[in-house]
Amino acid sequence: MSLGGASERSVPATKIEITVSCRNLLDLDTFSKSDPKPRQPGVAGVRTDRGDRQHAQPGLPTQIRPGLFLRGEAKPALRCVQRGLQNQHLQAGLPGTSVPGAGRGDRRPGQPCGAASHDIATMQLCANKLDKKDFFGKSDPFLVFYRSNEDGTFTICHKTEVVKNTLNPVWQPFSIPVRALCNGDYDRTVKIDVYDWDRDGSHDFIGEFTTSYRELSRAQSQFTVYEVLNPRKKCKKKKYVNSGTVTLLSFSVDSEFTFVDYIKGGTQLNFTVAIDFTASNGNPLQPTSLHYMSPYQLSAYALALKAVGEIIQDYDSDKLFPAYGFGAKLPPEGRISHQFPLNNNDEDPNCAGIEGVLESYFQSLRTVQLYGPTYFAPVINQVARAAAKISDGSQYYVLLIITDGVISDMIQTKEAIVSASSLPMSIIIVGVGPAMFEAMEELDGDDVRVSSRGRFAERDIVQFVPFRDYVDRSGNQVLSMARLAKDVLAEIPEQLLSYMRTRDIQPRPPPPANPSPSPAPEQP
Repeated sequence: MSLGGASERSVPATKIEITVSCRNLLDLDTFSKSDPKPRQPGVAGVRTDRGDRQHAQPGLPTQIRPGLFLRGEAKPALRCVQRGLQNQHLQAGLPGTSVPGAGRGDRRPGQPCGAASHDIATMQLCANKLDKKDFFGKSDPFLVFYRSNEDGTFTICHKTEVVKNTLNPVWQPFSIPVRALCNGDYDRTVKIDVYDWDRDGSHDFIGEFTTSYRELSRAQSQFTVYEVLNPRKKCKKKKYVNSGTVTLLSFSVDSEFTFVDYIKGGTQLNFTVAIDFTASNGNPLQPTSLHYMSPYQLSAYALALKAVGEIIQDYDSDKLFPAYGFGAKLPPEGRISHQFPLNNNDEDPNCAGIEGVLESYFQSLRTVQLYGPTYFAPVINQVARAAAKISDGSQYYVLLIITDGVISDMIQTKEAIVSASSLPMSIIIVGVGPAMFEAMEELDGDDVRVSSRGRFAERDIVQFVPFRDYVDRSGNQVLSMARLAKDVLAEIPEQLLSYMRTRDIQPRPPPPANPSPSPAPEQP
Protein backbone atom coordinates (compact mmCIF):
# COMPACT_ATOMS: atom_id res chain seq x y z
CA MET A 1 0.00 0.00 0.00
CA SER A 2 1.49 3.30 -1.04
CA LEU A 3 1.12 6.41 1.10
CA GLY A 4 1.43 9.29 -1.31
CA GLY A 5 0.04 12.56 -2.45
CA ALA A 6 0.93 14.37 0.77
CA SER A 7 2.36 17.43 -0.91
CA GLU A 8 -0.60 17.93 -3.18
CA ARG A 9 -3.13 17.83 -0.35
CA SER A 10 -1.17 19.74 2.28
CA VAL A 11 -2.71 22.87 3.72
CA PRO A 12 -1.01 25.66 5.69
CA ALA A 13 -0.63 24.36 9.23
CA THR A 14 1.39 24.94 12.35
CA LYS A 15 2.04 22.08 14.75
CA ILE A 16 2.04 23.05 18.43
CA GLU A 17 3.51 21.41 21.53
CA ILE A 18 2.29 22.07 25.07
CA THR A 19 4.24 21.43 28.27
CA VAL A 20 2.24 20.94 31.46
CA SER A 21 3.50 20.67 35.04
CA CYS A 22 1.12 20.02 37.96
CA ARG A 23 1.75 20.63 41.66
CA ASN A 24 -0.10 19.64 44.84
CA LEU A 25 -2.69 17.50 43.04
CA LEU A 26 -5.27 15.73 45.22
CA ASP A 27 -4.32 12.11 45.93
CA LEU A 28 -7.42 10.19 44.78
CA ASP A 29 -5.98 6.66 44.95
CA THR A 30 -6.05 4.77 48.26
CA PHE A 31 -2.80 2.86 47.99
CA SER A 32 -0.81 4.91 45.48
CA LYS A 33 -0.56 8.31 43.88
CA SER A 34 -3.00 9.72 41.34
CA ASP A 35 -2.82 9.02 37.61
CA PRO A 36 -3.48 12.47 36.10
CA LYS A 37 -4.13 12.71 32.36
CA PRO A 38 -4.95 16.24 31.12
CA ARG A 39 -7.45 16.71 28.33
CA GLN A 40 -8.02 19.94 26.48
CA PRO A 41 -11.70 20.93 26.12
CA GLY A 42 -12.91 21.02 22.56
CA VAL A 43 -9.92 19.17 21.10
CA ALA A 44 -10.31 15.54 20.11
CA GLY A 45 -8.01 13.10 21.83
CA VAL A 46 -5.43 15.35 23.46
CA ARG A 47 -3.30 13.10 25.66
CA THR A 48 -0.02 13.22 27.52
CA ASP A 49 2.91 11.11 26.40
CA ARG A 50 2.18 8.72 29.26
CA GLY A 51 -0.75 8.80 31.65
CA ASP A 52 1.30 7.29 34.47
CA ARG A 53 1.84 8.22 38.08
CA GLN A 54 5.02 10.15 37.50
CA HIS A 55 2.99 13.12 36.30
CA ALA A 56 1.81 13.71 39.87
CA GLN A 57 5.38 14.69 40.68
CA PRO A 58 6.13 18.44 40.61
CA GLY A 59 9.61 17.96 39.15
CA LEU A 60 8.46 16.06 36.06
CA PRO A 61 6.41 18.13 33.64
CA THR A 62 5.12 16.29 30.60
CA GLN A 63 4.98 17.14 26.93
CA ILE A 64 1.67 17.03 25.11
CA ARG A 65 2.02 16.51 21.38
CA PRO A 66 -1.62 16.68 20.41
CA GLY A 67 -1.12 16.88 16.67
CA LEU A 68 -3.11 20.09 16.56
CA PHE A 69 -2.93 22.11 13.40
CA LEU A 70 -4.07 25.71 13.38
CA ARG A 71 -6.12 26.34 10.28
CA GLY A 72 -8.22 29.07 8.84
CA GLU A 73 -11.23 26.85 8.30
CA ALA A 74 -12.96 24.01 10.12
CA LYS A 75 -12.86 20.51 8.65
CA PRO A 76 -14.65 17.31 9.65
CA ALA A 77 -12.86 15.53 12.49
CA LEU A 78 -11.65 12.55 10.48
CA ARG A 79 -10.32 14.74 7.70
CA CYS A 80 -8.31 16.74 10.24
CA VAL A 81 -6.78 13.48 11.45
CA GLN A 82 -5.87 12.60 7.88
CA ARG A 83 -4.16 15.94 7.35
CA GLY A 84 -2.54 15.61 10.75
CA LEU A 85 -0.79 12.46 9.52
CA GLN A 86 0.37 14.31 6.42
CA ASN A 87 1.84 17.14 8.47
CA GLN A 88 3.36 15.05 11.25
CA HIS A 89 6.93 16.16 11.97
CA LEU A 90 6.99 18.69 9.15
CA GLN A 91 5.59 21.90 7.81
CA ALA A 92 4.99 21.04 4.21
CA GLY A 93 3.80 23.63 1.77
CA LEU A 94 3.87 26.59 4.11
CA PRO A 95 3.96 29.86 2.20
CA GLY A 96 7.39 31.44 2.23
CA THR A 97 9.21 28.36 3.55
CA SER A 98 11.34 25.82 1.80
CA VAL A 99 10.54 22.14 1.72
CA PRO A 100 12.06 20.43 4.79
CA GLY A 101 15.31 18.76 3.91
CA ALA A 102 16.49 21.31 1.38
CA GLY A 103 19.91 22.85 1.92
CA ARG A 104 20.71 21.00 5.16
CA GLY A 105 23.80 19.21 6.34
CA ASP A 106 26.29 22.07 5.92
CA ARG A 107 25.80 23.60 9.38
CA ARG A 108 28.32 22.91 12.15
CA PRO A 109 28.07 23.38 15.91
CA GLY A 110 28.96 26.94 16.79
CA GLN A 111 27.05 28.46 13.91
CA PRO A 112 23.66 30.02 14.68
CA CYS A 113 20.96 27.45 14.11
CA GLY A 114 17.89 29.65 14.55
CA ALA A 115 14.28 28.51 14.73
CA ALA A 116 14.49 26.95 11.28
CA SER A 117 17.17 24.42 12.25
CA HIS A 118 16.40 20.89 11.06
CA ASP A 119 19.57 19.32 12.49
CA ILE A 120 19.23 16.39 14.84
CA ALA A 121 21.64 15.50 17.64
CA THR A 122 22.34 11.88 18.56
CA MET A 123 24.06 11.11 21.86
CA GLN A 124 24.74 8.32 24.33
CA LEU A 125 25.41 8.62 28.04
CA CYS A 126 26.39 6.35 30.90
CA ALA A 127 26.73 6.87 34.65
CA ASN A 128 29.08 5.65 37.35
CA LYS A 129 28.57 5.11 41.10
CA LEU A 130 25.13 6.69 41.36
CA ASP A 131 23.51 6.81 44.80
CA LYS A 132 21.68 3.66 45.88
CA LYS A 133 17.96 4.43 46.33
CA ASP A 134 16.17 1.08 46.46
CA PHE A 135 16.02 -0.76 49.82
CA PHE A 136 16.13 -4.26 48.32
CA GLY A 137 18.18 -3.44 45.24
CA LYS A 138 20.34 -0.74 43.74
CA SER A 139 18.65 1.93 41.61
CA ASP A 140 16.65 2.07 38.37
CA PRO A 141 18.12 5.26 36.86
CA PHE A 142 16.78 7.43 34.05
CA LEU A 143 17.60 10.93 32.84
CA VAL A 144 15.32 13.90 32.22
CA PHE A 145 16.60 16.70 29.95
CA TYR A 146 15.32 20.28 30.34
CA ARG A 147 15.85 23.33 28.13
CA SER A 148 16.11 26.65 29.99
CA ASN A 149 13.71 29.45 29.13
CA GLU A 150 14.23 33.20 29.09
CA ASP A 151 12.21 33.63 32.30
CA GLY A 152 14.41 31.22 34.26
CA THR A 153 12.05 28.25 34.05
CA PHE A 154 12.82 24.92 32.44
CA THR A 155 10.96 22.92 29.78
CA ILE A 156 11.33 19.16 29.50
CA CYS A 157 12.68 18.06 26.13
CA HIS A 158 13.64 14.39 26.56
CA LYS A 159 13.43 11.41 28.93
CA THR A 160 15.66 8.37 28.56
CA GLU A 161 14.56 4.80 29.16
CA VAL A 162 14.93 3.24 32.62
CA VAL A 163 17.90 0.93 33.21
CA LYS A 164 16.93 -1.50 35.96
CA ASN A 165 18.87 -2.41 39.12
CA THR A 166 22.26 -0.78 38.55
CA LEU A 167 24.37 2.11 39.82
CA ASN A 168 26.39 2.14 36.59
CA PRO A 169 23.76 2.40 33.83
CA VAL A 170 24.47 2.70 30.12
CA TRP A 171 21.52 4.29 28.33
CA GLN A 172 20.64 3.58 24.72
CA PRO A 173 21.67 6.22 22.15
CA PHE A 174 18.85 8.66 21.44
CA SER A 175 18.19 11.47 19.00
CA ILE A 176 16.64 14.88 19.61
CA PRO A 177 16.11 17.89 17.31
CA VAL A 178 18.69 20.59 18.01
CA ARG A 179 15.93 23.21 18.15
CA ALA A 180 14.26 21.26 21.00
CA LEU A 181 17.51 21.18 22.94
CA CYS A 182 18.65 24.78 22.58
CA ASN A 183 15.95 26.72 20.66
CA GLY A 184 18.60 28.36 18.48
CA ASP A 185 20.97 29.39 21.29
CA TYR A 186 23.99 27.07 21.49
CA ASP A 187 24.99 28.50 24.91
CA ARG A 188 21.55 28.10 26.48
CA THR A 189 21.62 26.07 29.71
CA VAL A 190 20.56 22.45 29.46
CA LYS A 191 19.73 20.85 32.82
CA ILE A 192 19.77 17.08 33.28
CA ASP A 193 18.11 15.44 36.30
CA VAL A 194 18.91 11.89 37.35
CA TYR A 195 16.05 9.89 38.87
CA ASP A 196 15.55 6.45 40.35
CA TRP A 197 12.38 5.00 38.80
CA ASP A 198 9.66 3.62 41.08
CA ARG A 199 6.63 1.68 39.88
CA ASP A 200 4.20 3.78 41.92
CA GLY A 201 5.48 6.99 40.33
CA SER A 202 7.28 8.35 43.40
CA HIS A 203 10.58 8.57 41.51
CA ASP A 204 13.53 9.40 43.77
CA PHE A 205 15.71 12.37 42.84
CA ILE A 206 19.37 11.33 42.68
CA GLY A 207 20.95 14.56 41.47
CA GLU A 208 21.44 17.00 38.62
CA PHE A 209 24.00 18.71 36.42
CA THR A 210 23.98 21.39 33.74
CA THR A 211 25.57 21.77 30.34
CA SER A 212 24.87 23.43 26.98
CA TYR A 213 24.57 22.36 23.36
CA ARG A 214 27.98 23.87 22.62
CA GLU A 215 29.56 21.89 25.45
CA LEU A 216 27.79 18.68 24.43
CA SER A 217 29.03 19.09 20.87
CA ARG A 218 32.65 18.96 22.08
CA ALA A 219 32.11 15.26 22.84
CA GLN A 220 32.57 14.66 19.12
CA SER A 221 36.29 14.69 19.89
CA GLN A 222 36.48 13.88 23.62
CA PHE A 223 34.58 12.27 26.50
CA THR A 224 32.87 14.69 28.86
CA VAL A 225 32.27 13.76 32.51
CA TYR A 226 29.70 15.56 34.69
CA GLU A 227 29.35 15.39 38.45
CA VAL A 228 25.81 14.57 39.60
CA LEU A 229 24.99 16.84 42.55
CA ASN A 230 22.11 16.69 45.01
CA PRO A 231 21.71 20.19 46.56
CA ARG A 232 19.97 18.85 49.70
CA LYS A 233 22.68 16.30 50.43
CA LYS A 234 25.35 18.91 49.73
CA CYS A 235 23.84 21.20 52.39
CA LYS A 236 23.44 18.45 54.99
CA LYS A 237 26.74 16.59 54.60
CA LYS A 238 30.04 18.41 55.00
CA LYS A 239 32.02 15.62 53.33
CA TYR A 240 29.58 15.25 50.44
CA VAL A 241 31.36 15.01 47.08
CA ASN A 242 28.70 13.98 44.57
CA SER A 243 25.96 11.43 43.88
CA GLY A 244 27.88 9.85 41.04
CA THR A 245 29.02 10.93 37.60
CA VAL A 246 27.50 10.91 34.12
CA THR A 247 29.72 10.51 31.05
CA LEU A 248 28.77 11.65 27.57
CA LEU A 249 30.08 8.77 25.47
CA SER A 250 29.24 10.10 22.02
CA PHE A 251 27.59 13.05 20.30
CA SER A 252 26.93 13.67 16.62
CA VAL A 253 24.82 16.02 14.51
CA ASP A 254 23.10 15.00 11.30
CA SER A 255 20.54 16.41 8.94
CA GLU A 256 16.97 15.61 9.89
CA PHE A 257 14.72 14.41 7.13
CA THR A 258 10.97 14.38 7.48
CA PHE A 259 8.36 11.70 7.04
CA VAL A 260 7.13 13.36 3.86
CA ASP A 261 10.68 13.51 2.44
CA TYR A 262 10.65 9.71 2.40
CA ILE A 263 7.10 9.44 1.10
CA LYS A 264 7.92 11.86 -1.73
CA GLY A 265 10.95 9.70 -2.49
CA GLY A 266 8.78 6.64 -3.01
CA THR A 267 8.75 4.88 0.38
CA GLN A 268 5.57 2.81 0.62
CA LEU A 269 3.66 1.94 3.79
CA ASN A 270 2.18 -1.56 4.00
CA PHE A 271 -0.54 -2.05 6.62
CA THR A 272 -1.64 -5.41 8.02
CA VAL A 273 -4.59 -5.96 10.37
CA ALA A 274 -4.83 -8.72 13.00
CA ILE A 275 -7.99 -9.29 15.08
CA ASP A 276 -8.40 -11.23 18.34
CA PHE A 277 -10.90 -14.11 17.99
CA THR A 278 -10.32 -15.70 21.41
CA ALA A 279 -13.14 -16.83 23.69
CA SER A 280 -12.33 -14.19 26.33
CA ASN A 281 -14.11 -11.70 24.08
CA GLY A 282 -17.44 -13.40 24.80
CA ASN A 283 -20.01 -15.11 22.57
CA PRO A 284 -20.58 -12.86 19.50
CA LEU A 285 -24.30 -13.68 19.68
CA GLN A 286 -24.58 -12.11 23.14
CA PRO A 287 -24.82 -8.33 23.70
CA THR A 288 -22.10 -8.58 26.37
CA SER A 289 -19.54 -9.74 23.77
CA LEU A 290 -16.92 -7.32 22.49
CA HIS A 291 -17.64 -8.82 19.05
CA TYR A 292 -21.44 -8.46 19.30
CA MET A 293 -22.89 -7.58 15.90
CA SER A 294 -25.66 -5.19 16.91
CA PRO A 295 -27.99 -3.98 14.12
CA TYR A 296 -27.88 -0.52 15.70
CA GLN A 297 -24.21 0.22 16.36
CA LEU A 298 -20.72 -1.07 15.66
CA SER A 299 -18.78 -3.10 18.22
CA ALA A 300 -15.56 -1.77 19.72
CA TYR A 301 -13.59 -4.00 17.33
CA ALA A 302 -15.47 -2.71 14.28
CA LEU A 303 -15.16 0.92 15.47
CA ALA A 304 -11.40 0.58 15.91
CA LEU A 305 -11.06 -1.02 12.47
CA LYS A 306 -13.17 1.65 10.81
CA ALA A 307 -11.48 4.54 12.62
CA VAL A 308 -7.96 3.61 11.53
CA GLY A 309 -8.84 2.07 8.16
CA GLU A 310 -10.84 5.01 6.84
CA ILE A 311 -7.81 7.25 7.28
CA ILE A 312 -5.30 4.74 5.93
CA GLN A 313 -7.22 3.83 2.79
CA ASP A 314 -7.13 7.44 1.57
CA TYR A 315 -3.37 6.99 1.10
CA ASP A 316 -3.57 3.56 -0.52
CA SER A 317 -3.22 3.31 -4.27
CA ASP A 318 -4.80 -0.16 -4.56
CA LYS A 319 -6.76 -0.07 -1.26
CA LEU A 320 -5.82 -3.66 -0.39
CA PHE A 321 -5.33 -4.69 3.26
CA PRO A 322 -3.93 -8.07 4.38
CA ALA A 323 -6.23 -8.99 7.30
CA TYR A 324 -5.89 -11.89 9.74
CA GLY A 325 -7.58 -13.34 12.78
CA PHE A 326 -5.99 -15.31 15.61
CA GLY A 327 -7.14 -17.61 18.40
CA ALA A 328 -10.10 -19.33 16.67
CA LYS A 329 -11.16 -22.84 15.66
CA LEU A 330 -11.65 -23.02 11.90
CA PRO A 331 -14.24 -25.13 10.09
CA PRO A 332 -14.66 -27.83 9.09
CA GLU A 333 -12.15 -29.84 11.17
CA GLY A 334 -11.88 -27.37 14.08
CA ARG A 335 -8.19 -26.59 13.62
CA ILE A 336 -6.93 -23.82 15.95
CA SER A 337 -5.22 -21.01 14.03
CA HIS A 338 -3.29 -17.96 15.17
CA GLN A 339 -2.98 -16.27 11.76
CA PHE A 340 -5.90 -17.19 9.51
CA PRO A 341 -6.93 -14.84 6.67
CA LEU A 342 -10.27 -13.16 7.34
CA ASN A 343 -11.29 -13.64 3.71
CA ASN A 344 -10.55 -17.40 3.96
CA ASN A 345 -8.02 -17.13 1.11
CA ASP A 346 -4.59 -18.41 2.15
CA GLU A 347 -3.06 -17.41 -1.20
CA ASP A 348 -4.33 -13.82 -1.14
CA PRO A 349 -5.33 -12.44 2.32
CA ASN A 350 -5.92 -8.93 0.93
CA CYS A 351 -9.31 -7.29 1.49
CA ALA A 352 -10.62 -4.47 -0.70
CA GLY A 353 -10.60 -1.34 1.44
CA ILE A 354 -11.74 -1.04 5.03
CA GLU A 355 -15.24 -2.07 4.02
CA GLY A 356 -13.77 -5.29 2.65
CA VAL A 357 -11.94 -5.88 5.94
CA LEU A 358 -15.13 -5.29 7.91
CA GLU A 359 -17.12 -7.59 5.62
CA SER A 360 -14.55 -10.38 5.98
CA TYR A 361 -14.41 -9.80 9.75
CA PHE A 362 -18.19 -10.13 10.09
CA GLN A 363 -18.19 -13.24 7.90
CA SER A 364 -15.47 -14.83 10.03
CA LEU A 365 -17.50 -14.19 13.18
CA ARG A 366 -20.32 -16.21 11.64
CA THR A 367 -18.15 -19.17 10.62
CA VAL A 368 -15.30 -19.63 13.13
CA GLN A 369 -15.47 -20.62 16.80
CA LEU A 370 -13.89 -18.22 19.27
CA TYR A 371 -11.34 -20.23 21.22
CA GLY A 372 -7.76 -19.49 22.28
CA PRO A 373 -5.13 -19.12 23.56
CA THR A 374 -4.11 -15.56 22.64
CA TYR A 375 -0.83 -15.68 20.71
CA PHE A 376 0.63 -12.46 19.27
CA ALA A 377 3.99 -13.86 18.16
CA PRO A 378 2.82 -15.77 15.03
CA VAL A 379 1.30 -12.74 13.28
CA ILE A 380 4.16 -10.46 14.39
CA ASN A 381 6.70 -12.91 12.96
CA GLN A 382 4.70 -13.23 9.75
CA VAL A 383 4.79 -9.49 9.08
CA ALA A 384 8.43 -9.38 10.21
CA ARG A 385 9.36 -11.97 7.57
CA ALA A 386 7.92 -9.72 4.88
CA ALA A 387 9.68 -6.65 6.34
CA ALA A 388 13.02 -8.49 6.46
CA LYS A 389 13.01 -9.01 2.71
CA ILE A 390 13.31 -5.29 1.90
CA SER A 391 15.63 -3.17 4.05
CA ASP A 392 16.57 -0.37 1.64
CA GLY A 393 13.91 2.06 2.91
CA SER A 394 11.55 1.60 -0.04
CA GLN A 395 9.01 -0.30 2.11
CA TYR A 396 7.79 0.15 5.69
CA TYR A 397 5.36 -2.23 7.42
CA VAL A 398 2.74 -1.41 10.06
CA LEU A 399 0.88 -4.15 11.94
CA LEU A 400 -2.36 -3.16 13.68
CA ILE A 401 -3.45 -5.65 16.39
CA ILE A 402 -6.88 -5.26 17.98
CA THR A 403 -7.30 -7.35 21.15
CA ASP A 404 -9.07 -7.63 24.50
CA GLY A 405 -5.69 -7.67 26.26
CA VAL A 406 -5.39 -11.25 27.53
CA ILE A 407 -2.06 -12.54 26.14
CA SER A 408 -0.75 -16.11 26.48
CA ASP A 409 2.68 -15.99 24.80
CA MET A 410 4.32 -13.00 26.49
CA ILE A 411 7.84 -14.46 26.32
CA GLN A 412 7.55 -15.34 22.61
CA THR A 413 5.92 -11.97 21.85
CA LYS A 414 8.74 -10.06 23.53
CA GLU A 415 11.25 -12.08 21.55
CA ALA A 416 9.36 -11.35 18.32
CA ILE A 417 9.26 -7.61 19.11
CA VAL A 418 12.97 -7.47 19.93
CA SER A 419 13.77 -9.22 16.64
CA ALA A 420 11.38 -6.98 14.66
CA SER A 421 12.84 -3.80 16.19
CA SER A 422 15.72 -3.95 13.70
CA LEU A 423 13.32 -4.15 10.74
CA PRO A 424 11.32 -1.48 8.85
CA MET A 425 8.25 -2.22 10.95
CA SER A 426 5.90 -0.78 13.59
CA ILE A 427 3.29 -2.49 15.76
CA ILE A 428 0.15 -0.73 16.96
CA ILE A 429 -1.99 -2.45 19.60
CA VAL A 430 -5.53 -1.24 20.27
CA GLY A 431 -7.01 -2.71 23.45
CA VAL A 432 -10.78 -3.07 23.67
CA GLY A 433 -12.88 -3.98 26.69
CA PRO A 434 -12.46 -3.44 30.45
CA ALA A 435 -9.13 -5.25 31.00
CA MET A 436 -6.30 -3.51 32.87
CA PHE A 437 -3.86 -4.15 29.97
CA GLU A 438 -0.71 -4.39 32.13
CA ALA A 439 0.86 -6.74 29.57
CA MET A 440 0.15 -4.31 26.72
CA GLU A 441 1.68 -1.44 28.70
CA GLU A 442 4.78 -3.58 29.20
CA LEU A 443 5.07 -4.19 25.46
CA ASP A 444 4.82 -0.45 24.81
CA GLY A 445 8.44 0.40 25.58
CA ASP A 446 8.05 4.10 26.38
CA ASP A 447 9.39 3.78 29.95
CA VAL A 448 11.35 0.50 29.92
CA ARG A 449 12.60 -0.82 26.58
CA VAL A 450 11.27 -4.30 25.76
CA SER A 451 13.88 -7.02 26.25
CA SER A 452 14.18 -10.76 25.66
CA ARG A 453 16.91 -13.10 26.86
CA GLY A 454 19.09 -10.18 27.87
CA ARG A 455 18.72 -8.43 24.50
CA PHE A 456 16.94 -5.06 24.32
CA ALA A 457 14.81 -3.86 21.43
CA GLU A 458 16.85 -1.74 19.05
CA ARG A 459 14.00 0.74 18.68
CA ASP A 460 10.68 1.35 20.38
CA ILE A 461 8.32 -0.01 17.70
CA VAL A 462 5.20 -0.74 19.77
CA GLN A 463 2.43 1.70 20.55
CA PHE A 464 -0.49 0.68 22.77
CA VAL A 465 -3.74 2.62 23.09
CA PRO A 466 -6.79 1.52 25.13
CA PHE A 467 -9.97 2.09 23.13
CA ARG A 468 -12.00 3.10 26.19
CA ASP A 469 -9.91 6.28 26.59
CA TYR A 470 -11.26 7.57 23.28
CA VAL A 471 -14.98 6.82 23.60
CA ASP A 472 -17.00 10.03 23.48
CA ARG A 473 -19.35 10.15 26.46
CA SER A 474 -22.15 11.64 24.39
CA GLY A 475 -22.12 8.54 22.17
CA ASN A 476 -20.72 10.35 19.11
CA GLN A 477 -19.00 7.49 17.27
CA VAL A 478 -17.43 9.79 14.66
CA LEU A 479 -15.68 11.78 17.39
CA SER A 480 -14.58 8.58 19.14
CA MET A 481 -13.10 7.30 15.87
CA ALA A 482 -11.30 10.58 15.23
CA ARG A 483 -9.73 10.57 18.67
CA LEU A 484 -8.57 6.98 18.33
CA ALA A 485 -7.24 7.35 14.78
CA LYS A 486 -5.18 10.40 15.68
CA ASP A 487 -3.30 8.69 18.49
CA VAL A 488 -3.00 5.34 16.70
CA LEU A 489 -1.34 6.99 13.71
CA ALA A 490 0.66 9.59 15.64
CA GLU A 491 3.85 7.57 16.20
CA ILE A 492 4.19 6.04 12.74
CA PRO A 493 6.16 8.96 11.22
CA GLU A 494 8.73 9.07 14.04
CA GLN A 495 9.12 5.29 14.10
CA LEU A 496 9.72 5.25 10.35
CA LEU A 497 12.28 8.06 10.74
CA SER A 498 14.03 6.22 13.58
CA TYR A 499 14.52 3.19 11.33
CA MET A 500 15.88 5.34 8.49
CA ARG A 501 18.27 7.10 10.87
CA THR A 502 19.63 3.89 12.40
CA ARG A 503 20.30 2.52 8.90
CA ASP A 504 21.59 5.84 7.53
CA ILE A 505 19.01 5.69 4.73
CA GLN A 506 18.36 9.03 3.08
CA PRO A 507 15.18 9.73 1.12
CA ARG A 508 15.39 9.35 -2.60
CA PRO A 509 14.83 12.45 -4.74
CA PRO A 510 11.16 12.82 -5.66
CA PRO A 511 10.40 11.82 -9.25
CA PRO A 512 10.18 14.72 -11.69
CA ALA A 513 6.74 16.13 -12.21
CA ASN A 514 5.03 15.00 -15.38
CA PRO A 515 5.32 17.79 -17.96
CA SER A 516 2.09 19.16 -19.33
CA PRO A 517 1.27 17.53 -22.64
CA SER A 518 1.87 19.73 -25.65
CA PRO A 519 -1.29 20.84 -27.41
CA ALA A 520 -2.05 18.92 -30.54
CA PRO A 521 -1.21 20.83 -33.75
CA GLU A 522 -4.18 22.42 -35.41
CA GLN A 523 -5.47 20.62 -38.44
CA PRO A 524 -5.22 22.67 -41.62
